Amino acid sequence: MMRRPRTTTAKAVTYNEIDLDTSFSQESGDKEDEDWSPSETKPKASTRPGTSCADGEKKPPVKRTPKAKEPKAPKEPKAPKEPKAPKVPRERKPRTRKPTAERKTQAANTGSNGEKITDNSGEDKCGTQTDSTKEESGYRMKEERVSCVLSEAQQTDGGADEGSSLYGLGTKKEKEEDDFTFDEPCLKKQKTSAACLGQPAALPSSAERFQRNELNMSWDLVELLSTLTCVERWVCANIVKLLREENTVPFIVRYRKEMINHMDADAVRDVQMVYEELCTLAKKTQSVVQTLKKDGVLTVELEENLRSCRSADELDHVCSPYKKGSKLTKARRAKALGLEAAASALTESPHTLDLRSWVKPGTEGLSSVEEVAVGVGHILADKISKDPETLTYVKTLCEKSLVTIQSSVSKSATKEKETNKQRAEQNQGTDKKTKDIDKFHLYFDFTSNVQRIQPHQTLAINRGESLKFLTVKVNIPDWVKINFTDWCINNRWRPKTFAREELRAIIKGAVEDSYKRLILPFLSRSYRTKLTNAAEKESIAMFGQNLRQCLLVCPVRGCVIMGVDPGYRHGCKLAVLSPTSQILHTDIVYLHNSGQRREAEKLRHLMITYSCTRVVIGNGTACRETESFFSDLISRRYFHPLDVSYCITNEAGASIYSVSPEAVKEMPDLDPNLRSAVSIGRRVQDPLAELVKIDPKHIGIGTYQHDVSAGALKAALDGVVEECVSFVGVDINICSEVLMRHVAGLNAGTARNLAEWREQKGPFINREQLKLVKGMGPKTYQQCVGFIRINPQTIQSVKPSLQPAPTLPEKPVAKKSKGKTSVNIPTSFNPLDQTCIHPESYYVAQRFISLVGGTVDQIGSADLRHCVERKVRTSSVEELAFTLDTTPETLKLIIDGLTEPPGFDMRQNFGKADFKRGIVSMSDLRVGAVLTGRVDNTTLFGAFVDIGVGRSGLIHKSNITLDKLPVSQRRRSLALGPGERVEVRVLNVDAQRGRIGLDLIRVLQ
Repeated sequence: MMRRPRTTTAKAVTYNEIDLDTSFSQESGDKEDEDWSPSETKPKASTRPGTSCADGEKKPPVKRTPKAKEPKAPKEPKAPKEPKAPKVPRERKPRTRKPTAERKTQAANTGSNGEKITDNSGEDKCGTQTDSTKEESGYRMKEERVSCVLSEAQQTDGGADEGSSLYGLGTKKEKEEDDFTFDEPCLKKQKTSAACLGQPAALPSSAERFQRNELNMSWDLVELLSTLTCVERWVCANIVKLLREENTVPFIVRYRKEMINHMDADAVRDVQMVYEELCTLAKKTQSVVQTLKKDGVLTVELEENLRSCRSADELDHVCSPYKKGSKLTKARRAKALGLEAAASALTESPHTLDLRSWVKPGTEGLSSVEEVAVGVGHILADKISKDPETLTYVKTLCEKSLVTIQSSVSKSATKEKETNKQRAEQNQGTDKKTKDIDKFHLYFDFTSNVQRIQPHQTLAINRGESLKFLTVKVNIPDWVKINFTDWCINNRWRPKTFAREELRAIIKGAVEDSYKRLILPFLSRSYRTKLTNAAEKESIAMFGQNLRQCLLVCPVRGCVIMGVDPGYRHGCKLAVLSPTSQILHTDIVYLHNSGQRREAEKLRHLMITYSCTRVVIGNGTACRETESFFSDLISRRYFHPLDVSYCITNEAGASIYSVSPEAVKEMPDLDPNLRSAVSIGRRVQDPLAELVKIDPKHIGIGTYQHDVSAGALKAALDGVVEECVSFVGVDINICSEVLMRHVAGLNAGTARNLAEWREQKGPFINREQLKLVKGMGPKTYQQCVGFIRINPQTIQSVKPSLQPAPTLPEKPVAKKSKGKTSVNIPTSFNPLDQTCIHPESYYVAQRFISLVGGTVDQIGSADLRHCVERKVRTSSVEELAFTLDTTPETLKLIIDGLTEPPGFDMRQNFGKADFKRGIVSMSDLRVGAVLTGRVDNTTLFGAFVDIGVGRSGLIHKSNITLDKLPVSQRRRSLALGPGERVEVRVLNVDAQRGRIGLDLIRVLQ
């Protein structure tokens, strides 16, 4: 039964944005935490003394006392998490709640994992209004509770958002906590569609408490995560929830789209990275707190400052004076003398402070009034430098000023250049170090606004500084110091009572000392750290983009290929590969010595014998000469009747792979040099399958590889590899063990078990059989199964006379745990197993097939595609999803899986290797000439394009504008990546320096 609410008054409030509070609130029962944790109810209490928290998931931090009435026993299902909420007599029938309940049901959005996702706002993030708010004006009615706390049901009745299951009462958005650090440059914000793509999913209250207790920081995790990543708060809450459930990024991006607002993998990884950084910061903070507590130096104020830190740099700043082994700071020495009470009295009650009473003749630091004043000033200066409000004010001043970073040649580098200049005049030559110094000549007198400096400039300056070639400093205008000093003296650190002139002088000196000695160095470090982190993130993002482009190059199938590893002295290594990448022949030819005619005859014999029509040449030593040799033979129709063409490919990492354990295991009888030729050829046949065998950092992509965090770079590149392998999908019956390792949810051990199971029991017949493999638990199966394909053609090719034995599952099942003994594994082929549809959606897919009038056996056929298209034309995807009780995102994925042709490869939409028959030299280039080429590498300052002249030309980033790019590529950093074909115009040619300037005309599809 519903209870009648007490008398309320309604007040119209204009809402710009509904506050979606999914924060992890800390319990207020811990007295120690109450001393320093921010109170989240103060803003409400100051404006609405009687207003209560309407969160059905969260306990109100402030108890309300109801008016004296005899309550009746509540029978309300939604109030068990508020056992201490005041009770109200029942007098009202629940008949008025039925329309609201219906509207709440309509507003609920159910995710593909079966969890309900509720809308916490009357108007969603994309501006689409719900049915209950379409007729309302821009004002909402906010109830001001006078007497008691109402349950969630009554609050919703009282005029709150009817689509919300979390907050029945609309409240004003509270003012965000002050950020005590400098604003991090926003990561790439994932642009979302104008349509409503998802709704907030609230974490259970137990999860909130666990998360908050685990981090034990004064800031809100989701709120800070949203601020740092520029992603909607409810999306951040969902991502945190999914990551804590051990979901992989590819699984989240493909099968939980509605929960992340259709973000791409890069954006999700950005949020994941920041989330992990915040968790690491919380753990480090807890460790520091425990250490300081053990040492007996932890105070309530210090703990509050530590738990308010939002970056590792700020944490180091706060705890640096207390590190063991370091020299005691001036403030700690003064505190050791007992002057902390005097320092507190200086601002709290200066009329009672008499410095002469603290003088102790014969004690160093207390022997005179002057020494006591100095000690008190040091303590106050330290307090000022650690005060959050003070740091926030300094940050605000810096944001309004022109802060610059300046680099100049160091004294040691200048001295080294002068020494080498004298040696050059004496004809003694110059050493290599002088040449390295000259590489940084652009930064010998360099100044840039910290808001406008480019990432590659930051990394170059950092490298020059580490080599001791450059001296770097951050310049903050003097007016910041002046305003800061005035504000501290007249506002923040102004004495609360009358202070004598000599005491005011101590305060002024402490403020100036704090700024010069403590705050200014902290500001410089913060700016340098912020710039370096932003530059590293951009560089790592560029690495990931380039790697993705390399991995997703379209395979060249259906032809015999000859891989050539060019060389002079040791000859050119050859490897002839079948259309399925099997090694047909290997050899070595010496094309650049005497006897070229004999070697040409050998080449012709191999080409005709194996019907080889494609030649792949590595871009290493002797590449240009080898290309010229083949071009000459092709122009003379030397391989007639074959129509032979060649291409140049990146051979970076081939030599490293050739001596790796994987290569030895795969090709034990081949010489390492010949293995390189095999790898070069396979990179064109199937780039993804071959490049995953090589450490991404050896592929030769990106810039400043050694100037960024090795751990962060490896994690990012491994994530890109996992994403590409998973989204392309693997045929479990023919893919290599190395490729399986990179499928989302799998690791080296599970991949090895899959390969062994396949070798011992034959090919997999369906996805259900994956559950029989050792190490394939429910979570692993859920994460990987959607990216694994079972193709009937490969089943027959691996074992043509396949007769599934009825005892196939019995033996493995007997060895499994209790959870697997009851599983009945079918032994028949399921056509849905060859699609990207996840088994959790098979039931919906089968219902949809029946709805459109098709059969499962028609998957990928034109007939089923026509049936689906006809059904979608008559009924929208949203209507069909409602009929099938699923989400539109899941249904769209099902439609794609059912209509894609058999053997569909998403890489078909990406560029292929360019095969050609002629060669062009750099001397043939003319300014204004229009050429086509392929992007070799993308950097932070532009893209290098291979135009077939032996030297790559540079398209500066200023020439890569939005109007020259396809719409689908306008969100990416430079919108170009390795492997993309482009049309360019020659701007300038510097033959002496080997440089070619290009202008982008358009990207070729």
